[in-house]
Amino acid sequence: MHAHARHSTLAYPGTCRDDTDALIDFEDRWQGKQSQDLVASEVGDFALRRADGLWAYQLAVVVDDAEAGITHVVRGADLLDLTARQIYLQRCLGVPTLSSLICTCLVVSNDAGEKLSKQTGAAPLDALVQAARHLGIETMETEWLDRFYAEAIAQWAHRCGPQ
Repeated sequence: MHAHARHSTLAYPGTCRDDTDALIDFEDRWQGKQSQDLVASEVGDFALRRADGLWAYQLAVVVDDAEAGITHVVRGADLLDLTARQIYLQRCLGVPTLSSLICTCLVVSNDAGEKLSKQTGAAPLDALVQAARHLGIETMETEWLDRFYAEAIAQWAHRCGPQ
C-alpha cells in the first residue's frame, strides 16, 4: 500500500455508483485554469458529513456562501483542491456558482511546507506586517495604514485583475 499524500483524500473507486461525468473546469484568478474529475481516481465520492456527525467543510461553506450572498471568494491555496467539489455542490443545490470569481492565493508556510496556523502550533504573527511582506510591500509601522491599504489594493489588482 502506498503512502497517502497530506491534504488530499483517498478516491472511492465507484463500486456502488453509476459513472457520471463530473469534470469540473474553472478559472482561478491567481492559479489559472483548473480542471478536476470528481468521478475518476482524482477525487471520487467525498464525504458531506464527518464521522463525528458534523457537516463537512465543503458542504458547509457552499451553504454559508449561498445564504450570505457571497459574490467573490478568496481562500488559501491549500484549499484549491476543494474548489471543484464546492462548484459541484453549488450546481447540485441550484445556488450561484462562483467559478469565475475564485482566487486561491499563497499561504505562509513553515520549513516543513505546512501552513502557519494554530493547528500546526505556529506562533502568532503580526498579520498586517505579514500581509505586507507577502504582497511585496516594504514593512511599515501600523500607523501608516492608509499607505498600506493603498499599496495592498494596487498589488492585489496587479496580481488578480480588476474586481
